[in-house]
Amino acid sequence: MERAGQQDKIEQRKIDIRDPMLKALRLMDAIEKKLLLVFDGHKFAGLVSIGDIQRAIIGNHPLDTPVQQILRPNIRVAHSGDDHDQIRREMIRERAECMPVLDDNGNLEDVIFWEDIFPDGEKRVERKMNFPVVIMAGGKGVRMKPFTNILPKPLIPIDEKTIMEHIMDRFVDIGCHDFFISVNYKADFIRYYFDSLADPAYNISYFQEDKPLGTAGSLFLQKDHIRSTFFVTNCDILIDQDYGDIADYHLEQKNELTLVAALKHVRIPYGTIETAEGGQLTALHEKPELMYKINSGFYILEPHLLAEIPENKFFNITDLIEKIMKRNGKVGVFPVSANSWTDIGEWSEYIRASKKISNENFADSK
Repeated sequence: MERAGQQDKIEQRKIDIRDPMLKALRLMDAIEKKLLLVFDGHKFAGLVSIGDIQRAIIGNHPLDTPVQQILRPNIRVAHSGDDHDQIRREMIRERAECMPVLDDNGNLEDVIFWEDIFPDGEKRVERKMNFPVVIMAGGKGVRMKPFTNILPKPLIPIDEKTIMEHIMDRFVDIGCHDFFISVNYKADFIRYYFDSLADPAYNISYFQEDKPLGTAGSLFLQKDHIRSTFFVTNCDILIDQDYGDIADYHLEQKNELTLVAALKHVRIPYGTIETAEGGQLTALHEKPELMYKINSGFYILEPHLLAEIPENKFFNITDLIEKIMKRNGKVGVFPVSANSWTDIGEWSEYIRASKKISNENFADSK
């Protein structure tokens, strides 16, 4: 029975080398995994990770690119007879979701998954960094009424914690403890809650808008306090992504600002038509599939940008992005899959996030 369960886990992660990246993304979202086993027919051909797909998208590869074209030539694998403790150490060092085990002919004999060596649910440790984190928590949360008539949106509960605690804990996991919270609506509620919590993992500084200043306007208050690369996030989103990968991309590309974009896939259930002048038909597309990059509300910024934000004026982060681009500065876009972004400010997404986090916590407690 145990062997059958292991085989099921292998089967659900299989994809063919001729399948497009879009299919791989959909499968990752469907099974909530970030690594797939790639086969050429029945022959094991390699691994494809969310990182491989993200790098391809950043490199401007279309989503119909076959998986074969983005496979890494060298991957970490184990072999029949390898010491189990050595495989375990290798997986911990590489933070590997799974380790294929090959026989002498290169055929897939087995796959060791993280949960096989850590059945109690120990997390794969992400890289540590100590970037400041700004959380924009001053909005009224109108999409979440009537809850927000009583509670500020950051304090709406998901399972045993508030939305903002879930956001902060994801940063704490990678070594970020310094939080700068922009508050306005029901600010006293937020201060009182976290003062009462007194969690030593949270080093919180508050800064308050006297009036609504948009998604970036209040950042000018931090120009004398933040002096290193820093994260900015809305208070109603969760990003299921190794933040170290986003930071690596930002720093390697020498971006001034990096925007995290969720890949939203849209299927048009009808044939679409393109026309030219005079209404002449130029193209027909039968049930096209479109992919859009959606601004997730999660960013990395360089500290010099704080001096470019006008003082005490309404100013959105999109205004800052346009300002950087007008002077030919570098703005990068880091893609994440649709299922890796949860906008908790929407009721349907709030319910989905609540169920997902509750299920994860239940699994961890077993």
